[in-house]
Amino acid sequence: MQMLMSRFIGFTKVWLLLLILGLSGCGSVDIYDYSASEPKLDLQQFFNGELQASGMVEDYSGQVVRRFNVRMTGSWQGNQGVLKEWFEYDDGELAERTWQITKLADGRYQGRAEDILAVAEGQAEGFALRWRYDMLLKLDSGEYQVHFDDWMYQTAPDTIINRSEIRKWGLTVGEVTLVIRRLEHK
Repeated sequence: MQMLMSRFIGFTKVWLLLLILGLSGCGSVDIYDYSASEPKLDLQQFFNGELQASGMVEDYSGQVVRRFNVRMTGSWQGNQGVLKEWFEYDDGELAERTWQITKLADGRYQGRAEDILAVAEGQAEGFALRWRYDMLLKLDSGEYQVHFDDWMYQTAPDTIINRSEIRKWGLTVGEVTLVIRRLEHK
């Protein structure tokens, strides 16, 4: 009887673990869920000219640990784009990043920047774009390779809300929220 009970408990533990793992994948959003949404996000149109953004960084617990503003300038020649970003953080730190973006077929994009490891892969569907990339994140405590799961949503003709999950070893260690606005072109 003891052996039967021991096997039952072992089976129950395995079954519960499989159930939990199975359910954890059920809640993920797929970029293709937004295929029918309008208006369609057009990176070449939105990121062309002067833009301004404001955002915050949260740690793993949801506490805001940093705030920042960004000035951006985008330009395109055919399917090749350049997006220059100038960051100003609430502690006075300044940083820059220049993205080289290539528009591919079927709503796909690739991006490269100085601190991006390998190539950022993006997919646009409807009003959304999902970027995935690895970044070398420089902090006071050192440099860390982290993974970004970056979602952009065009909520108005002149506004994108950008939410990014930052992961290390598969665990979410932070999130970035950014509101990007196109400036009027004269």
